Amino acid sequence: MRPIDIARKLNISTSALRHYESWSIIPPVERSPSGYRQYTELHFAYFQCIRAMNDGFGMQRTAKMMRKTIAGEIDEALWIMSEAQAELYQDKKIADIAIKALASEDTQLIPAKRGKKGVSIGEAAAQTTIPASAIRHWEKVGLITVMRDKDNGYRVFSATNMRQILIIRTLKSAVWSLDTIKRIIKELDENNVENAIRTARESLSFLNRLGRQQLRGAHCFESLLQLQEAERVKLSPPAD
Repeated sequence: MRPIDIARKLNISTSALRHYESWSIIPPVERSPSGYRQYTELHFAYFQCIRAMNDGFGMQRTAKMMRKTIAGEIDEALWIMSEAQAELYQDKKIADIAIKALASEDTQLIPAKRGKKGVSIGEAAAQTTIPASAIRHWEKVGLITVMRDKDNGYRVFSATNMRQILIIRTLKSAVWSLDTIKRIIKELDENNVENAIRTARESLSFLNRLGRQQLRGAHCFESLLQLQEAERVKLSPPAD
């Protein structure tokens, strides 16, 4: 198959095909006596799979999977896919909690321990399933403002902080810009939750679309594996 024919079918440039080849995410390509690349049906399946999987899994993970597949490490490639799907499911769960927290009039939806004004950063991380390192970073860049205990100087996270943490995590999973996230958090501070709820629901819709894109990518990957296995059997020496 000619590069231009593949490029036209996938609606990409021939330079993109060369990039994929230079990244070693398609099988080695033979050349004709005159030096032209000779792409096969299997190469086309790899190109097609890369394009399909990029939408749902991103190029970094897709590239890892393609290299594992070329090396025959199919199970390792599938675990990379499973990891991405598990992360998306966690993003979806947090988005559901964030929407519930924003829509609820119960400010103690994620309650502190009895007798305490708030929770520690470790408790906040455990209750929201968001790493403490991420929470510290969001405080550092000014997304949240956390009170300190006057006696020991430790952070004390209020119910408002907990809702802020959840919405930040939800917006970041849907790739909203830092400026947008700051604006939403400022509106929350001013008790304007309607826009935050709407944005959180848009983020959940984004995650739902991403799930469908992952499904399409997984289907294309399965087709690639079937073709690759058929090619392997075709090239295997006949049994005695």
